Amino acid sequence: QVQLVESGGGLVQAGGSLRLSCAASGRTFSAHAMGWFRQAPGKEREFVAAISWSGGSTYYADSVKGRFTISRDNAKNTVYLQMNSLKPEDTAVYYCAALAGWGTDALPVYWGQGTQVTVSS
Repeated sequence: QVQLVESGGGLVQAGGSLRLSCAASGRTFSAHAMGWFRQAPGKEREFVAAISWSGGSTYYADSVKGRFTISRDNAKNTVYLQMNSLKPEDTAVYYCAALAGWGTDALPVYWGQGTQVTVSS
């Protein structure tokens, strides 16, 4: 079992930055790839970014590539999402997830409760 708690969301102006954190408890955190997803009002939850269990591989949705950076610290059982050059369309509830597998076959198996990010124009 992995329990996930996100933090760091808030209100920011367009062009600004936020750093989300996801603290994990459970012995198997470092065995999982981790991902960030988001859900805007009236829309389906969508993939944002993922990082391998070692941190050596990452991939991103095209909509955030070059603006967002995912990282992890296995010693602290924490995964981060640095978000720069934020746009109003980035407004959503952001969720972290522990993944089973890697790449296009990866499936979220544990979810956090989410943290709200609001970007004003």
